[in-house]
Amino acid sequence: MSTTGREVLRRSIAGQRRSVALAALLTSSHQGGEALVPVVIGVVIDQAVAGGSVGTLLVWLVVLAVLFAALSTSYRLGARFGERAAERAAHDLRLDVGRRVLHPGGVGGSGTLAGELVSIGTSDAKRVGTVNGVLPFGFAGLAGLLVSAVALLTMSLPLGLLVLLGTPPMLYLAHLIGKPLERRSEAEQERSAFASGVATDLVAGLRVLKGVGAERAAVDRYRRTSQDSLRATLRAARAQAWHNGALLALTGIFIAVVALVGGNLAAAGDISVGDLVAAVGLAQYLITPFTIFSWVNGELAQGRASAARIADVLNAPPAVDGGDATLPVPAAGHVKLSALNRGALRDVAFEARPGELLGVVATDPAAATDLLDCLGRAADPASGSVSVDSVDLSTVDPSRVREVVLVAAHDADLFAGTVAENIETGPKTAEAISAAAVDEVATALPDGVATAVTERGRSLSGGQRQRVALARALAADAPVLVLHDPTTAVDTVTEARIAAGLAELRRGRTTILVTTSPALLAATDRVVLLDDGRITGEGSHAELAGRPDYRAAVLS
Repeated sequence: MSTTGREVLRRSIAGQRRSVALAALLTSSHQGGEALVPVVIGVVIDQAVAGGSVGTLLVWLVVLAVLFAALSTSYRLGARFGERAAERAAHDLRLDVGRRVLHPGGVGGSGTLAGELVSIGTSDAKRVGTVNGVLPFGFAGLAGLLVSAVALLTMSLPLGLLVLLGTPPMLYLAHLIGKPLERRSEAEQERSAFASGVATDLVAGLRVLKGVGAERAAVDRYRRTSQDSLRATLRAARAQAWHNGALLALTGIFIAVVALVGGNLAAAGDISVGDLVAAVGLAQYLITPFTIFSWVNGELAQGRASAARIADVLNAPPAVDGGDATLPVPAAGHVKLSALNRGALRDVAFEARPGELLGVVATDPAAATDLLDCLGRAADPASGSVSVDSVDLSTVDPSRVREVVLVAAHDADLFAGTVAENIETGPKTAEAISAAAVDEVATALPDGVATAVTERGRSLSGGQRQRVALARALAADAPVLVLHDPTTAVDTVTEARIAAGLAELRRGRTTILVTTSPALLAATDRVVLLDDGRITGEGSHAELAGRPDYRAAVLS
């Protein structure tokens, strides 16, 4: 069932109802007390000042002191509970978005950049969570208005009715005024998230951009994206300014009417001097709840826009559906592709026998990517099938597939931590370190495998990073391991050592090497040639080396 932005907001509030309720109670007590301050001052004037009683004056001063102490305590506690509700709600939403993005079925059909998803999971989640923190203040503003109305009713029926009957239209007008801000805020968040996504992609591919001399094109692209984001932000800022100004003017008119009616009543002798002071004080106090309403309404408008964006992510269909079939345990690792069609792949059919080290040479990078997606069930074929031990992978839950088939992509990232922590993912860590020649990397690092690496392993060279990523994949000891160009940044001597180590470590386990590396292909049991998305040849590396199309892909 799809989730709307309204439901995201409702669930966020419902999840923190206790903290929100406590915050609302305490802040309402604070605003009610604030409204009572001018009333108490009016009583002091009528009973103590006008009567000239020092004792009565002292008593009422003590009452004021107690009132202000209560105001301070209730505000601090209310703000604390409200902030707690906001942060916990934002945290829960971040987890929801994270779970959806990391779901084994993937996120299909959205075309959302990674940076956009980060923005939705951070800034949008924070904006929705903030609604939990501001709602209690909205209730507090209402409480302040009610106390003011009751106090004015006890002084004068016209004044009380004016506040009671005038407040609902004011709130409705505030809601209408907030609509343009909501629309502009949604556009601002979309442009900002897209700019973040472009920036993330550019930073991730910085070395490639420099290698092909595309820095200027990349800068121009980001400049255009950033300018679009800036224009959307300025439009949202103008909407915010218009929203705040309109509400301030509306509030000022309402307060002026209240003060005018109170002044006429005092001039006619219908209320006392103390009541007049209290009425004027309450009229001035009314600025506070209406300012609160302005602030709350603006936050709600932005929260609704962000909630809609979060709902879009939560509603995104999975790239692949679940399944009820199971793979055998332990898996023999017999991989078979039958008449496979997807993207650049055309009627692809081959098999990797249990324990075989199979090489796949793809002349088209898009075909290699589509093949990897189908083998790891990141995507299902348009037609045909991929099976492991005679079980069609499209009938198996993606999380179960990945317990048997591990696909190590060419651009695999490392995590912040030590070299060892990036590799310790399975039972064969020590053997994997040796097979991937990470022991040579360790000798060049200040603390060996205990050396800390930065996010994505950027503190390592390209070759070092590839070897650590390969060791991590080998250490998992998966029944079926699919490797994509794992040594493109490694020198030929090291590559030959890795080829031998990989073949030795994976003996008895099915391994598919999608690569054009002669050193790795020479270590395979068999190679299939995937040219223009079709299987055009099969045999050993030495046998295929005599074909012009194979030589062009591998030996050029």
